Amino acid sequence: MRFTPQFLDELKARLPVSEVVGRRVKLVRAGREFKGLSPFNKEKTPSFFVNDQKQAWFDFSSGKNGSIFDFVMQSEGVSFPEAVERLAQMAGMPLPKISREDEARDARRKTLHDVMELAAKFFQDTLASRTGAKARGYLADRGLDPATQLRFRLGYAPGERFALKEHLGSHGIPAEDMVEAGLLISGDDIPVPFDRFRDRVMFPITDLRGRVIAFGGRALEKDAQAKYLNSPETPLFHKGATLYNIAAARQAAHDGAPIVVVEGYVDVIAMVTIGFPATVAPLGTALTEDQLGLLWKMADEPVLCFDGDNAGLRAAYRAVDLAMPRLKPGKSLKFALLPQGQDPDDLARSGGRDAISDVIGAARPLADMLWARETEGHTFETPERRAALEARINEVTSTIGDEAVRRYYRQNFTSRLSQFFAPAQAPRREPRGGGNWRERRNGDWQRPAAPRTAGRATPYVVVSQQLASSAAHRGYRTAVPLREALILQAALNHPWLLHDHLEELASLEFRYADAERLKGALIDIAAHAAALDAEALKAELAARNLSEVMQRIALSITTPSVWGARPEAAPDDVLVTWTQLVALHRQWHSLTKELKDAEQALGQDASETNYLRLRDVKTRLSRVEGTEALIEGFGASSGRGVRSL
Repeated sequence: MRFTPQFLDELKARLPVSEVVGRRVKLVRAGREFKGLSPFNKEKTPSFFVNDQKQAWFDFSSGKNGSIFDFVMQSEGVSFPEAVERLAQMAGMPLPKISREDEARDARRKTLHDVMELAAKFFQDTLASRTGAKARGYLADRGLDPATQLRFRLGYAPGERFALKEHLGSHGIPAEDMVEAGLLISGDDIPVPFDRFRDRVMFPITDLRGRVIAFGGRALEKDAQAKYLNSPETPLFHKGATLYNIAAARQAAHDGAPIVVVEGYVDVIAMVTIGFPATVAPLGTALTEDQLGLLWKMADEPVLCFDGDNAGLRAAYRAVDLAMPRLKPGKSLKFALLPQGQDPDDLARSGGRDAISDVIGAARPLADMLWARETEGHTFETPERRAALEARINEVTSTIGDEAVRRYYRQNFTSRLSQFFAPAQAPRREPRGGGNWRERRNGDWQRPAAPRTAGRATPYVVVSQQLASSAAHRGYRTAVPLREALILQAALNHPWLLHDHLEELASLEFRYADAERLKGALIDIAAHAAALDAEALKAELAARNLSEVMQRIALSITTPSVWGARPEAAPDDVLVTWTQLVALHRQWHSLTKELKDAEQALGQDASETNYLRLRDVKTRLSRVEGTEALIEGFGASSGRGVRSL
């Protein structure tokens, strides 16, 4: 909405600055002015001043100043039109009249907002009813308790074709409004419009003011056409122009929380629940230009959090390409990569806030991600390859629209290229005749030698994103690796494995410290105690202060499909699953060591042979991780039927 200067002047005349500011700051008179403590910085001595005659305020602690509009925008984190609307309401002034077309459009949108609010309440009430039992079970399995469901207004759309339509109709809502709001499916070949969302857990999507404008629905039947279904484009909703949880995140970011972008609704809820309230997610698409603009309005360097697999890296690189032309001084992105095979929901449930903090704290600047994309996994032994890399870097940086940012990027990458292609230097030697001299490797261009530690060179250089983003490389606090958790859970639920396969368990190396600790306790109990059932074994472990470790192991198993590790599995299924898990773990552990050796070799000598060796190891490692899914199919001996929710 456009406001005339006359309207804004009238609003300022009706509302003294001291009255507006006084709602948030305790003011005391100081001569012709008022003073108080800064609302933007913590301080003990007042440095915030208000002058009603000048219709202005000034904060000496932060350097901020302005009118009543500036104060509302900066103290409440809202846009200029929202600030004007709030102040007009405070002053009792009606907003300026607009054109008939604009007035009709606003009235239509208000009607659709009312329709969407009624739909949201219907879905919420259905979730709480007997009809919503299955949906409540699904949400409980995902760790979303009733309080969280209420906080995010989660709901359930019944499976009937006309449930929502009939409910809204009973409130006098015409079918045309339901279609326009995206709640019904209609068309020339559809004689009677019917509910778009059926048998789905419903996630309301709001605008910046917290009004429901759309829904995302998660199917409960595994053979549904689409696992997630979003509202279509409507007069209220443009999926590329907003973000899930945008209203709450904007306020949280204004209060100082870091902006984090994840991929899904449940991921957002998990992040918010463990203490990252300014978390948002795109709505079923890759990040868009409009969404990037929203993020930069809330934070200078929002963190994009992606899975650490190839798909996650591709998504991160697409975000790099989107951001490059739009970079401005102070406006950029950071990238956090999760452990492979885990999304934020998995990691939050298994590792808690500390695990997520580790990942967010290790976020890489955009420039580092761009450099990694152009260099990792490639060799540059020939002048032509080095020239191609330089040309590619120049091509990418030339897309930056801002001249100053573009200049600094080129300086940064010129320095990186110079170091990257610097000739490797051998250790200094003292010739017999005295004097110092340097020895080079016959013009073979290599990566810079690693820093010296305790007088000895450390040649290991991480050149693979796969190893750099792994839990083993970043530390042990992220989460219990799924395979290690499954092996231990199988032994806890079926203690006879300790008697028949104790040597196998003892020979396994676990990278998670608490998993190794629990393994040692199991071996000790099996070696010194009589045969125990599952309950007695767990009681003994609890007596050794391992209850928390057992709980963490259980929380790490976020998939219910590995049947053989569960208590009700038949011995034949348990044995097959155990054999698969142990074999895969040994193979994975061996390949991980090979990967580190191959990384080190390529870091020392960037030859084609070493590059091919690294690629081969990574290929075999990927096959092992893919083969791991095979263990999810076992369970016939236990009478396991079709997997249910």
